[in-house]
Amino acid sequence: MTAPALAISVSTAISSGRGELVNVRQRSLLMAKWRVLWVVAGFLLIALTAVLRLAFLGLFANAPTHQDMASALLPPRGDIVDRNGVPLARAFPAYSLWYNPAALGEGGPPLVRKPAEVAAALAAVFPDLDAQTVARRLAEGRPGYLRRRILPEDANRIHQLGEPALEFPRETERFYPQGSMAAHVLGFVGADGHGHIGMEQVYDQRLTDPAQRGAPAVLSIDARVQGALEDELMKGMLESNAIGAAGIILDVDTGEVLALASLPAFNPNLIDRAGEGHIFNRVTNQVYELGSTFKPISVAAAIDAGVVTDMSRRYQSNRPLEIGGFAIRDSHSFGASLNVPESLVHSSNIVTAQIADQLGGQRLNATMRALGMDQRPQIELPARGMPIWPKGNWSRITTMTVSYGHGIAVTPLHLASAYAAMVNGGIWRPATLQKVEPGQAVPGRRVFKASTSARMRQLLRMIVDVGTGRKADAPGFRVGGKTGSAEKPGVGGYRRSSLVATFAAAFPMDRPRYVVIAMLDEPQGTAATSGQRTAAWNTAPIVGRVVPRIGPLLGIMPDASHDVDISDIAPLVARGDGE
Repeated sequence: MTAPALAISVSTAISSGRGELVNVRQRSLLMAKWRVLWVVAGFLLIALTAVLRLAFLGLFANAPTHQDMASALLPPRGDIVDRNGVPLARAFPAYSLWYNPAALGEGGPPLVRKPAEVAAALAAVFPDLDAQTVARRLAEGRPGYLRRRILPEDANRIHQLGEPALEFPRETERFYPQGSMAAHVLGFVGADGHGHIGMEQVYDQRLTDPAQRGAPAVLSIDARVQGALEDELMKGMLESNAIGAAGIILDVDTGEVLALASLPAFNPNLIDRAGEGHIFNRVTNQVYELGSTFKPISVAAAIDAGVVTDMSRRYQSNRPLEIGGFAIRDSHSFGASLNVPESLVHSSNIVTAQIADQLGGQRLNATMRALGMDQRPQIELPARGMPIWPKGNWSRITTMTVSYGHGIAVTPLHLASAYAAMVNGGIWRPATLQKVEPGQAVPGRRVFKASTSARMRQLLRMIVDVGTGRKADAPGFRVGGKTGSAEKPGVGGYRRSSLVATFAAAFPMDRPRYVVIAMLDEPQGTAATSGQRTAAWNTAPIVGRVVPRIGPLLGIMPDASHDVDISDIAPLVARGDGE
């Protein structure tokens, strides 16, 4: 092959090779572009699928709402507050101390150290723990709570012991920041997570409903008034060595309960064996013969029926009434005769029985029924006692004894609602533990004429001014009320050594706003009560101390320039001693 031909052949080959390389590069670039496009398309498809899925969930699925998300942030049980927003019951997260003997696995020792050593270390953190009891519990190897509701710093101290079997589960606990105050109103939450005995039980569904637990349950209770009532009741209970006490403060126009106390109380934060014995509510669940506190009710019924029209009319009072072999007596002689105001000031059984006899059993029965005394007391609490009510048509002796509070047994709440009707213009309303907004009070039912109520305000004020209730007088607050000291029934008759002492009051009597009931169960004569056991000496002073404490809190300031006008009946009465 000649040189030129060889050169041409080489050149041709080189050109051909270059062309082939160009083609290969072009194909590679094209394939790379397609691969990038496919990747991009894949990502776009994934993104589009995700967007469509989100849109579907938003439009058609049960996506969580703002309410659902807010509910998840709320405690599992709503708060309970007083009428002013003061917390009475709250739920909060807390640590517990749990014993898990299997923490180190099957076959492993339950504890690193001896049970006695661990128990001693726990007692150093919690001095009220019984180290021997805890040591025995640890040695038995039974899992369970060693302590409910412990502080984070206590959990840290226990963690430093290095015992894996001591665990700290975080749980939601029910906390009562006021301790035992208003315990019988609130009740408590048990280990089952449900409310028991008080408003915790009444509101159980509402407090756990996700749609409602964001707003607290508002009670009619005023924590300040509740504290004052409990404080003075406890003082009176200790001064007289009574076995128990009860009290209630009621708005006469709405039926709202501002305070309700039953002593001894229990601590809803810790329901122990001692606390369980005090759960019984003396205000709403225990019925008592409340004695002479019934006399104004009987007199009001007689005035309303037109049986008593003349306050100056006199009734014999110096000899017992003999009815069917039963003798009705007074504690001591008040003279040959008494008029109606004097009979209340001196607390005469004999005169009250005569007035009731003239009224008749049918009309007295009807009045008591209208006041709800034949039924369980009306209030939201589940524990409500059934009155002991004389059956059938009331005989003369039944009518007479009921008129002064014997032979019929009701709760202190029955009495509070009756007194509210007697002083508020004559309207009976059920009691309530729910806050009533202005203008929303239950209409109630008329029991007494307005004129009868006005007369009773005079008479009740006079009892405190010059009668057995003098120790309840609080200067400037115009207190009116009536004492009642009744022997408790027992086997074979009444027990003369066991009394129920009660003072039923209202204030201010020129425009009654609140009823106050104070009761002591089996008070004793002590130095603090001048050796006396009756209501004039022990429960009347309780009311006399409570009213000045709560009046200003409720917007009622002492004012000596106002009072009930008793000028038409004051000349009829001399100062009395009575019970």
